[in-house]
Amino acid sequence: MSSNNPTAHHDDDLVPEAVEGYTVGEKKTIAEYTKLDAEDESLAKWKASLGLSDDANAYPVKAGDSRKVVIVEMALHFPDQNLDPVVINLEDANGNTIAGKEIKFDIKEKSIYQLSVKFRVQHEIITGLKYLHSVKKSGIRVEKLEEPLGSYAPNTKDKPYYERTFTEVEAPSGLLARGNFSAVTKFVDDDKNVHLSFPWSFNITK
Repeated sequence: MSSNNPTAHHDDDLVPEAVEGYTVGEKKTIAEYTKLDAEDESLAKWKASLGLSDDANAYPVKAGDSRKVVIVEMALHFPDQNLDPVVINLEDANGNTIAGKEIKFDIKEKSIYQLSVKFRVQHEIITGLKYLHSVKKSGIRVEKLEEPLGSYAPNTKDKPYYERTFTEVEAPSGLLARGNFSAVTKFVDDDKNVHLSFPWSFNITK
């Protein structure tokens, strides 16, 4: 039986790979993390790397917004090429997600591009955040990407969002490579919480 969910056929492709011998640590609140053993040098460095902040400097969260990871924007940049970036806004002016809209764009064959992600963390520390996507053409998977993003403390007024840029990729070329591709993106953390999942599509053009 077919499904009306556009991400259904990609779901099996978007399970983060398990790391043998790795177990997810016990979750703690920000207050609990800040009170952890100050004499533990490695722990102190980890907390400093997260940029834990007091409540006074916390990025303001809209009342009733329970999201822990907010994906603000994705973009394709074309370094050293005279091409405008493809910017996919995933948040409206009021801070609401608009990932349900149709996302479709063109990429020229053999163009070199980099994917970047802009996101915000709120309410609690997020550990082991990952970006995953699956790309299919004519129902056949042609690419799967799993990119670790890291662990993050909630954003602050001084740093209202995080941004990560992935390595450069060359778009395929040739008659068989051109045409329409469907994709699904997911943002998942260590606890396998899916913070956002949405479909998109693109055309490889000559």
